Amino acid sequence: MVASCDSRHTVFRRIAQQSYAEWPAYRSTPLYDQSSLPGLEEDIWTVASTWFDHEDHHSVDEFVSHYPVAYVEFGPHDQYSGATQYEMAQLFRLFLLKELHGWTHETALLTYLTHYPELREQLELETIPDQSTLWRSWHERFTTELCETVEAAARTILIKAQNAGVAVPREPERSFPSQNDEANESDPSTQAVLGEAVSITDHVSRIVFPAFSLDRGDGCEIHENAYWDLQTHLGLRERLAANEGARSFVCESTRDQTPLGHVHRDQIRDLSIGQIREMYRKAVNRLLEEAAETEEFFRAGIALSISLRRTRLQVTEPGTKTKLSGRKSRPISTLISGPLFNWSAMRFRLSSMPVLCEEVNHGKR
Repeated sequence: MVASCDSRHTVFRRIAQQSYAEWPAYRSTPLYDQSSLPGLEEDIWTVASTWFDHEDHHSVDEFVSHYPVAYVEFGPHDQYSGATQYEMAQLFRLFLLKELHGWTHETALLTYLTHYPELREQLELETIPDQSTLWRSWHERFTTELCETVEAAARTILIKAQNAGVAVPREPERSFPSQNDEANESDPSTQAVLGEAVSITDHVSRIVFPAFSLDRGDGCEIHENAYWDLQTHLGLRERLAANEGARSFVCESTRDQTPLGHVHRDQIRDLSIGQIREMYRKAVNRLLEEAAETEEFFRAGIALSISLRRTRLQVTEPGTKTKLSGRKSRPISTLISGPLFNWSAMRFRLSSMPVLCEEVNHGKR
């Protein structure tokens, strides 16, 4: 079977029903607009995560030809100003195809297109561009950022396809780009550690921040992301209140405008516990998806368990002190049948070492 209108509709219906993913991303967050390349990478990640689970989808080539890019504004990433024969969307698909197969030269792509006329038709190519056109488009017409987006999107497609058991034309890279930058440093300097921390923070922020949102209306001068940056700044330091933290954040941030402490406090405290929990769920899901694509997680085979259990506290010896998470411990001097608690725990198991990510006391029953 091959991709059809029905199978494509099924994929996008499934995406629409997901609580942790939005497509296209620019409609759900002020972080992106239609020309945002990180938004495009996220959109491809969202669709590819579901696309290859469909029983009729067995080809990365089909994904490239059927992924809808009409909403993407490539204009800001087009360094040509005059009339051209090939649209940016067409070239984007061609270079994505080239990257998926790992071809280093344009000739291999042209040969492939010559042998598969049905693929040319799906790509809406009336004629095949020559080698020089493709070379100039990649090296002169595409911005560096767009080239990097093509490479990142191809890696995502390969990983999602392989995870779903679909044959891929080459083995994808399953590690973060900066993972081995300090591999040869046995005792890295503080500056090197801070530099790596900044890189990791930027990477994680790109994944996590779209899961969080504030109800601020339109026309706000301070970017919503600044609030989450400040919240991260406060959370990484001990005993730092909002007002003092906002002042120190001005010195450390590279943003032109940052929120004042009282404004930040007003925005954050308006969020309900339910809203915050739902945003954290979305963020954790996004991080899990990203982590699952790394080489270490792929090789080890991660078991994620979410357990619900009830525990009844019983103490038999006078003077025993028993600690419950979320509850101040106190001496209990008699045999009691204590309060009933519901616990939920989420654990990863990597090799033989369990890592506890979250354990929440849901309250007294």
